Amino acid sequence: MTPEQLERFTSLRHELHSAPELSGAEGATAARVAEILQAYAPDQVLTGIGGHGVAAVFLGGEAGPTLAIRCELDALPIPEETNLSYASQVAGKAHLCGHDGHMVMVLAVAEALAERRPQRGRVVLIFQPAEETGEGAIAYRSDPKFAEISPDMVLSLHNLPGLAVGAVSLPTGPANCASRGARIALYGRTSHAAAPQDGVSPAPSLAQSMQDLATLGAGGDLDEDYALTTVTHAKLGEPTFGVAPGKAELWVTLRTVTDQKMQSLSDALVSKVATLATDYGLRHEITYHDVFEACRNAPEAVSVIEDACLAGEVPITLSERPQAFSEDFGQFGKSAQAAMFWLGAGEDHPQLHNPDYDFPDTLIPIGSGIFLRAIRSVLG
Repeated sequence: MTPEQLERFTSLRHELHSAPELSGAEGATAARVAEILQAYAPDQVLTGIGGHGVAAVFLGGEAGPTLAIRCELDALPIPEETNLSYASQVAGKAHLCGHDGHMVMVLAVAEALAERRPQRGRVVLIFQPAEETGEGAIAYRSDPKFAEISPDMVLSLHNLPGLAVGAVSLPTGPANCASRGARIALYGRTSHAAAPQDGVSPAPSLAQSMQDLATLGAGGDLDEDYALTTVTHAKLGEPTFGVAPGKAELWVTLRTVTDQKMQSLSDALVSKVATLATDYGLRHEITYHDVFEACRNAPEAVSVIEDACLAGEVPITLSERPQAFSEDFGQFGKSAQAAMFWLGAGEDHPQLHNPDYDFPDTLIPIGSGIFLRAIRSVLG
């Protein structure tokens, strides 16, 4: 990538950064991405995939496999706390996970493909909505339009604070944990605060649940037995002094390395909540939100990424440990060879989802270069 190109893509990244949109509401971002893609004259641009998803197709001169490169469109409902000239212009919303940078790296790939198509097969550039909620990849793959571009292999990356700038960590198996949010509602009966004995308060059950559910998953090593339960929110009754509560709510995040362990952890939570509710004379309800299945890298795709890094002299470490946070990229692995790698944002860089996080623009040529070398190695 030339200095002029880097300057141009950096400016584009700053533009996207200043106008963040949340999961499921990425309409303007998707329209801007589609507009830029059209300028590169791909053979096909598809929009409205699984919501606001976009795809660009670049055909080779001969028959061959389909290789997809995937990135994300959405931002986060977190206020940005930086003094950047290009900081978010939307109150309470910001690109604090680096999806703005991921988009620009894939757009840089599009520009390179416009100058030189693959020799065979086709490249599909995927711009996926709603990654942060875990709903985007499922919706994208379920859309009938996806059948037109269904790939044989899908590659993706995520920037990673805590890892040296420009270095790559590549999982050889499990890549991201499965996770889901359990929203537990406990129903008793309200009463006057002067006569709490005439009601059924969920307070004792709530207090016991907060302790007991935390012990269902104590964390530990990120292996197949790993399970972590984290209480993230609790509410009891209403903020008043005159009413003994009749309803409580508890939010718990469940996290495991495998989907099988997630099922057993969920079953244990359901059993524990039911027992406690019965013991205290309560009705209960459990609903699940932000459901992410486990993400596992395929060996063939791992080899492609490894070779692309080595060819570009990018420092790379193979890892058998997944990241504890979740990603919906694993959905693409259900119908294709898929792999995700981590691209270092700096050992002392603010963490993802922190209010002072910003994507390092120095990563743009590194990430796009890895993708391009992977494309050339597979499709010529």
